[in-house]
Amino acid sequence: MPLIDHLLASGLVRRAIWKLWYPFLTRRLRAEEVLFLNYAFEDDPPRALVLDPDDEPNRACIQLYHHVATQVDLRGKSVLEVSCGHGGGASWLARTLRPARYTGLDLNPTGVAFCRRRHDVAGLAFVAGDAEDLPFSDASFDVVINVEASHCYPHFPKFLTEVTRVLRPGGEFLYADFRFDQGLAEWERDLATAPLTLRSTRVINAEVLRGMNRNSARSVDLIVRHLPTWMHGLGRDFAGIKGSRIYAALERGDVSYRSYHFAKPL
Repeated sequence: MPLIDHLLASGLVRRAIWKLWYPFLTRRLRAEEVLFLNYAFEDDPPRALVLDPDDEPNRACIQLYHHVATQVDLRGKSVLEVSCGHGGGASWLARTLRPARYTGLDLNPTGVAFCRRRHDVAGLAFVAGDAEDLPFSDASFDVVINVEASHCYPHFPKFLTEVTRVLRPGGEFLYADFRFDQGLAEWERDLATAPLTLRSTRVINAEVLRGMNRNSARSVDLIVRHLPTWMHGLGRDFAGIKGSRIYAALERGDVSYRSYHFAKPL
């Protein structure tokens, strides 16, 4: 196992790395209006999702949010997104799926400040906070969304406990993420023992790879222009460029990328 994987196996080290990496990335990419920090999604044939011209450059990332969030009807609901990144998904969902209110939470205060400046949408708010210690009262939300972030959390079961706590009885947890083979059994065990009822799940490796391909040219350009040369390899993995470690692992099936729909029992 590479050294970086050994380091990331430690929860405390992993948290320290991400707390440095994401504010660094926000500062580096601020002028580019990079609104999504997740991988992407594309059906075959591509879904004819109607987007505004301003949203079109982010189609592949929006399609991942659409896939996750449309597992239930968000209209009139109170929605929390944990680890909202630069807020592109939160903004798009708040504008198009019509929740009553949408709260985006992230550990990165630089990213939260960016979101507050960039996304002026009725009913949309951003707060800084920890996924494993959510700053909300019990039974505060109808829906919790989490897209491609939980692999960063040091104590994933604590996150699932917090999701359950802040959901109202009958509330929905809409979730997508990936794990390498060596973490797959633990991931499955944690999800199976969470106090939530599984409604559906789907392996979406092929769709994510197609989305990565759609985004590759823009991602390479951003990496070359905004990251020092010695960080290009990390940037290619983070962006999912073809030929990167994560891309190859998804192709081989050494990584499983899945979407889920859970519900909190009544």
